[in-house]
Amino acid sequence: MRQGFRVLGHAIRTEPRVFAGAVLASCVYGIMTVGSSWALGLATENAVLPAFRDGKASTGALLTAALLIVGVAVLKAAGVIGRRLLAGIMQYRMQAYSRRAVTRQYLRLPLAWHHRHPTGQLLSNASSDVEAAWAPLAPLPMAVGVVVMLVTAAVAILLVDPLLAVVGFLIFPAIAVLNFVYQRRLSPLMMRSQQLRAEVSEIAHESFDGALVVKTLGREDTEAARFQARADRLRDANIAVGRVRGLFDPLLEALPTLGVLAVLLFGSVRLQAGGVSPGELIQVSYLFTLLAFPVRALGWVLAELPRSVSGWTRVRAVLDATGSMEYGRERLPETGPARVEVRDLTYGYTPGAPVLSGIGFDVRPGRTVAIVGPTGSGKSTLTQLLVRLVDPDEGAVRIDGVDLRDLAAGRLSSAVSLVPQQTFLFDDTVRGNLTLGEDGVHAVPDEKIWAALRLAQAEGFVSALPKGIDTRVGERGATLSGGQRQRLALARALVRDPRLLILDDATSSVDAQVEGRILFGLREGSPESTVIVVAYRMATIALADEVVYLEHGRVADRGTHHELLGRCQGYRNLVTAYEREEAERTALDAGEEIVA
Repeated sequence: MRQGFRVLGHAIRTEPRVFAGAVLASCVYGIMTVGSSWALGLATENAVLPAFRDGKASTGALLTAALLIVGVAVLKAAGVIGRRLLAGIMQYRMQAYSRRAVTRQYLRLPLAWHHRHPTGQLLSNASSDVEAAWAPLAPLPMAVGVVVMLVTAAVAILLVDPLLAVVGFLIFPAIAVLNFVYQRRLSPLMMRSQQLRAEVSEIAHESFDGALVVKTLGREDTEAARFQARADRLRDANIAVGRVRGLFDPLLEALPTLGVLAVLLFGSVRLQAGGVSPGELIQVSYLFTLLAFPVRALGWVLAELPRSVSGWTRVRAVLDATGSMEYGRERLPETGPARVEVRDLTYGYTPGAPVLSGIGFDVRPGRTVAIVGPTGSGKSTLTQLLVRLVDPDEGAVRIDGVDLRDLAAGRLSSAVSLVPQQTFLFDDTVRGNLTLGEDGVHAVPDEKIWAALRLAQAEGFVSALPKGIDTRVGERGATLSGGQRQRLALARALVRDPRLLILDDATSSVDAQVEGRILFGLREGSPESTVIVVAYRMATIALADEVVYLEHGRVADRGTHHELLGRCQGYRNLVTAYEREEAERTALDAGEEIVA
């Protein structure tokens, strides 16, 4: 409960004016609720009872009583409207603040942090966990108003008859004890429910993301069963929550009603003894009747606290995560090919298990360098370090003499473009995927888009699309082939005129002739870029000015393609593997023909 009140306190400090307005409106509602009992008591004493006693009603008394009751009702309605409106504004603002904060934190945190957290869980943090965290804000102003109402009612009842007040107020300790037990029972169940919501979201996202694998391998039933098993656990957890609520809600509802019955029973005795008048008894009884519903508002807030604490705990785990990248104030030149320096670079995804160790090499401006190495040698990891998706454990990457960690935020992405192995396209047009929504003064002209497409060898198939560059490509580019998606991803990088272009096996899905034309075009048509390409095909590697050969996370050798073929056995075996295999197959076929 203390944690829950801290969460509410954070919201109040964030939106003090809105909360104050909501509480003021709720207080008006509470005071007018008590005032309605006072108005009813006056109407009973001055209009109803005299009418029964005298056999006729005074028009003035009836009009006064009616105006008094209507006036109180109007103010009470204004309080309800103000309370609900401002409470809703506060709740949805806090949800918006939290979602933006979580999203900004996702963008700040390094890629290594994201590797440790499933996407489904991150989606749950930004959606259902945020909603759960601020769920108590809707009834909170009413609950505060109820406190004011209870204090006002207590004073009013005590002034009428202290003995009746004592009898009626016995329900409040009972409500407090019941809520305490309720919180203890509900908190762990609610925490479990929120965790399972994230797990269900995680499985759903993974299954949808891997739809191609699931369908081609015929694993629909397996995935459905896996999702159903976790969904059943979530269902059972929510049913357990519902059972607790189903047990305690009727009790919380019944206690104020029992208080009213006790007041009527004891009040009738006091009335016969002359301790109270009929109007006073009606006033007190009606007060307790009115309090029966608002007291539930306290229960609503308390009932939402366990869920709120659970959601906020999960949200805070993201907001408090460490490892966000620090930036300096350095800038890079805006034009001209970049100079790259890699110095004693060491990096590992887990402590004590480096993927790269002591990597070092230079790339002169305007040169094309191929990074070559067997599977698992650290080539893709190196590209992530070159664009600062992760920071090295040791060593440094410098562009034009500036350590990447010293650059101001956004300066690296304006100078460097990476085309990764796995191509991602948005469910947007070709234009939208290349420009990523840049418009206004930053809009990319069509001429530049077509130039990038031409350089990426994509002009032909894009021109053949129904609407050209304004054709939607479907989710993840589903309407295109793998090679077409890769060429659009390359054009997306080229349209930004990068000073350093990094291709991480970015042409693996295109045929060798198209790949050769792309790399030749980059050398001839993009003189303002330095190019680093992770490559496997000999024809591609041969186009590079220099080759850096990696083995076991280290630079085993570097030089031109022909130099490495002559002196590096590992390099020669790797890049000629296909040719040797084809030669061995040809020789085997020839031998079989001779034998035949």
